[in-house]
Amino acid sequence: MERSRYTMFINRLAVVFLCAAAAGAQAQQKPKTLKPGWNFFSVDQDIQLGKEAAAEVEAKSALVRDPELNAYINRIASKLTSTPEAGKFPYSFKVVYDKSINAFALPGGPAFVHTGLIQAADNEAQIAGVMAHEISHVALRHGTSQVMKAQGIQIIAGLGASMLGGGMLGQLAQVGAGLGANSLLLKFSRGAESDADLLGTRIMAKAGYDPIEMARFFEKLQAGESGKGGSVAQFFSDHPSPGNRVKAVTEEVRLLQSSSGDKGDVAQLKRVQQTIGAMPAPAKANANVRGGAGPEAARPSAQMQRYQSRGLTFSYPANWQVFQSKQSSEVTVASREGIVDVNGNAEIAYGAIIGQVSRRGTFDQDTQAYLNQVMQQNRGVKPSGQQPARVQVSGMSALVNLFYNNSPYPNQREVVGVVTFDNPQALLFMVFIAPETEYSQVQRIFDQMIQSVQIAR
Repeated sequence: MERSRYTMFINRLAVVFLCAAAAGAQAQQKPKTLKPGWNFFSVDQDIQLGKEAAAEVEAKSALVRDPELNAYINRIASKLTSTPEAGKFPYSFKVVYDKSINAFALPGGPAFVHTGLIQAADNEAQIAGVMAHEISHVALRHGTSQVMKAQGIQIIAGLGASMLGGGMLGQLAQVGAGLGANSLLLKFSRGAESDADLLGTRIMAKAGYDPIEMARFFEKLQAGESGKGGSVAQFFSDHPSPGNRVKAVTEEVRLLQSSSGDKGDVAQLKRVQQTIGAMPAPAKANANVRGGAGPEAARPSAQMQRYQSRGLTFSYPANWQVFQSKQSSEVTVASREGIVDVNGNAEIAYGAIIGQVSRRGTFDQDTQAYLNQVMQQNRGVKPSGQQPARVQVSGMSALVNLFYNNSPYPNQREVVGVVTFDNPQALLFMVFIAPETEYSQVQRIFDQMIQSVQIAR
């Protein structure tokens, strides 16, 4: 009798565990809840920032005025942005004549699609997929969230006053944030990319497109990245792949219990692609050639401002901006004019890069290992022939090595100064880049930046 009761108890307990396991499995099968990241900006401030940054983009971009092409992109955008998942942002999509394969969206809704991306698509659903992905970055407020992570202290200080109606970019610059269109397009994290894929899948499904085409297009670009060179490099520099996108999107479609949707109007895409192919390149267009203003426009000012983050403090020219990604230990400091498009790649022609690498040996050994890495990754970099200079900075020994390289500016050579600091925790480096014709004029500014370095111990 006792054994029978014990058996009944065990059986009931097994049923309870099975039900709980089934409930847990069912819970795990629900679509992921997607939420905007940590952010001190309001939605209205997102919208105003995006509007001001969009004006910067439009002033320096070759916008396409073709009525059929713009109507085509806006028809797709209307289907996507009318879904509840897109939120109630004032979205706008404009086409930029640019042969690189890219698209991007600014906070609050302004978005831009490159002609190179339209030309590379196999079907309309692939274009819609990239647009849905960018809409998702806006809806999840990834742009201002990334900026908060990179420049949180300055942003919070700036947001302490009313920032609406008075030019937010200028007001934030006054407190050291130095935002612009480039700052709002910091490289997204793989987590943000994954969430944008998932929300983009839901937007596409609601709009009637086949979401798998979004993943297929990204996978196609990634597979052909080495072959296409710079034409897709910018896309993946801003949009790092979160992994097997086709598998993730397929699973999301299954969880949504969505029909496959369609691939869009094939005939109209072909007409649009032919229209783009017949267009003459506008004066401001990136047609896979060197672009940007001359080095004079990128020259640093004598007035300095302070950077402080992660225990590192240094001064930098007030007319330069800080570009920093959460996923990288490096900080780039330059003006917008100092970053030049070369075959679709953004290259620093006038500016500085600051970062740290792990210590493995003595200061001299670690310095030489880092210099070897620089020369391996940049085949054009050659030693200047000058002996390294030893200096003292904030009680630390530092080594200054000079190199030459071909400048992204046409028909110019550049000087690359690499300074390494003997910090016990990690080897700190500062890389200064300037055209050779400019270097003697800015050496004093670079020296100020070097001498201003302080590391929390």
